[in-house]
Amino acid sequence: MSQPLAERMRPKSLDEYIGQKHLVGEGAVLRKMIDSGRVPSFLLWGPPGVGKTTLAQIIANTLDTPFFTLSAINSGVKDVREVIDAAKKNTFFDARNPILFIDEIHRFSKSQQDSLLGAVETGVITLIGATTENPSFEVIRPLLSRCQVYVLKSLDKADLLELLNRAISEDIILKTKNIDLQETDALLKYSGGDARKLLNILDLVVSAESEDSFVINDKIVTDRLQENPAAYDKGGEMHYDIISAFIKSIRGSDPDAAIYWLARMVAGGEDPKFIARRLVISAAEDIGLANPNALLLANACFDALQKIGWPEGRILLAETTVYLATSPKSNSAYLSIDKALALVEETGNLPVPLHLRNAPTKLMKELDYGKEYKYAHDYKDNFVQQEYLPKEILNSRFWEPQENPAESRTVEHLRKLWKNRY
Repeated sequence: MSQPLAERMRPKSLDEYIGQKHLVGEGAVLRKMIDSGRVPSFLLWGPPGVGKTTLAQIIANTLDTPFFTLSAINSGVKDVREVIDAAKKNTFFDARNPILFIDEIHRFSKSQQDSLLGAVETGVITLIGATTENPSFEVIRPLLSRCQVYVLKSLDKADLLELLNRAISEDIILKTKNIDLQETDALLKYSGGDARKLLNILDLVVSAESEDSFVINDKIVTDRLQENPAAYDKGGEMHYDIISAFIKSIRGSDPDAAIYWLARMVAGGEDPKFIARRLVISAAEDIGLANPNALLLANACFDALQKIGWPEGRILLAETTVYLATSPKSNSAYLSIDKALALVEETGNLPVPLHLRNAPTKLMKELDYGKEYKYAHDYKDNFVQQEYLPKEILNSRFWEPQENPAESRTVEHLRKLWKNRY
């Protein structure tokens, strides 16, 4: 079986590398380092498919230095130590430090990142890490302080068109075909600045053609992708569509569908913390006051995931997903804050009623700050009727309870206190 087009087109040198001119163009910072033959440890931060892994490999090839690679998805502390030991054996007085490239370094736990510190600091290895997440949040401070961070950008239209034309004219398979590239808008749209995705889509379209001469236009590209969406979904590339289906399945109380979409994300290499964050949001937005324990469980899942790591973390995500999907639903809290924000936007900064204001000074007390405030705990049942809203909006209602057992009990309690308000 032949290699995928994206792999066949992987650049071998900086002259073949497309994009990131601010880093590798003539006179740019990384180009100068590579030309000098001395490269310090650094992190490459950017979206998928913009050349992070390729750039690391080019650097290693250019410097002719031992190159080790680890994927944070399936490597642990033991793997890191084995690579460091191997790097030590490859270190000589007159040789450059071996390069350790770690893909998706943001997925490394604190202990895994800690295991790199000594080797990076003493120069046993030169670390090059690649991440799609902000290193300030995902990389421990001691390691971050030892590495420069370089930001890679999504490829622009000119870069993507250059890549397309190069693939059609230079690839060992595509150059044997007579391809008439009439339109490129769909290819550019679906690739989203991701070179790997662009080449995967082109590969899909070409492989669907039985003749050696054919046309590629926007309709053909769209039709091919609709026929075979998995072809451009490998590795979680339909990131937003799948997370949308996942959350909507939870909201729709379908645990089977929710688990399926969770499995798609896990299998596609989605960041577990991204999934956990969305579960926390769903617990508040979609389950809300119908089952307040949902938010507690989702938050506990997020915390535990960081302690336990991967792959066991998938079990935590599955438990929380099923719990949220099978919970009663309410978005009353979500609707209430949006309704209140709309009124704030309309009415501006209304003054706080005097009886609710704090009065830490004598002057404030003389101005009646806090005067006539009734301390609820001084009254029967720890409640006393008084107004808490600005007078301009006294009768406004924001929270509208919904029909579920938990909120019904809350409404019953409030009616006993406020009589006719609820």
